Amino acid sequence: MAKVSVREISRATGFSPATVSNALNHKRNVSEETAEKIRAVAKAMGYQHPSQLDSITFVLARKTGAIVDDSTFHPSVIEGVERQARRHGMGTSFVSLDFSDLDAVRPQVASLVGDPTAAVVLLSTELGEEDYELFHGCAAHLVVLDGWSDRYDFDAVVMANEGSVLRAMRHFTERGHRQIGYLAGNFRIQNFKARERGYHRALDEAGLAYNPAWRVELGTTLESAYEDMAAWVAATPRDELPTAFFADNDVLAVGAIRALTEAGVRVPEDVSIIGFDDLALGAFSTPPLTTVHVLKHEVGEIAVRRLMGNVNNPKKFTCKTLVSTYFVERKSVASR
Repeated sequence: MAKVSVREISRATGFSPATVSNALNHKRNVSEETAEKIRAVAKAMGYQHPSQLDSITFVLARKTGAIVDDSTFHPSVIEGVERQARRHGMGTSFVSLDFSDLDAVRPQVASLVGDPTAAVVLLSTELGEEDYELFHGCAAHLVVLDGWSDRYDFDAVVMANEGSVLRAMRHFTERGHRQIGYLAGNFRIQNFKARERGYHRALDEAGLAYNPAWRVELGTTLESAYEDMAAWVAATPRDELPTAFFADNDVLAVGAIRALTEAGVRVPEDVSIIGFDDLALGAFSTPPLTTVHVLKHEVGEIAVRRLMGNVNNPKKFTCKTLVSTYFVERKSVASR
């Protein structure tokens, strides 16, 4: 018997292919009455829901490249996706999409996620809320990795950003720091925004004042972070420096350490610093960087497991999975 396609069921029922796919995959944006009609016709036509996949498509969504181009974080996540896919007997194909022009990328996204038998892991680190509209109502099985949407329902796997920063900031306060600044990446991805919320929550919990002069925006590459921090330090009197900085990630932290050191500001004796991600460069900085360790391989593996669970057991709801982190204490924080 020839395989019955979603488009054939669409023609038979009069519903769009997207609606048919959503009904067959038990997604909640189709009324139960409509879904029952579609599933009844599909059963009569001999439709069989795909339970096996040959490959997972890993989509790297690039908007500016300011985060994903040079970071060693994302290759580790990709390794986790590949490793878990192999355990399920599947290969992994890779696609890079440029979201700097939404109109240009729209047909590429539509082609990618229009197949109800496709499985997609979307690395959405650089995407904003406005970009997720392109994936709304997609037919493919989709898990969003390292990003999320508050407007649309997607399965997502993300780090516990806010809570992780709360714990890191407590490390400062437990060591007597009361003047704590923030090193902010100048491209405000969702992760950075969540980490900044954690920073403000930590200040409030500790009863500490927020000083906007200590929020320093830095470029998101090592060189640009160093240059921007050097310019800020040169323009700031020594007696107006905070005693500590939390940085959005390790790249900013290491660039800032270099700039401070070259300006004669000792790290950690004069200014302490904590980063986020636990990249290899932080372990070999001078001093070695205290940071938040992200389970990079594991988040990729979890995304694939979530994807396979959705394929084999379709459900009407989505889940946002927060993956915990752990704190790595090295030498970049001193007691006051």
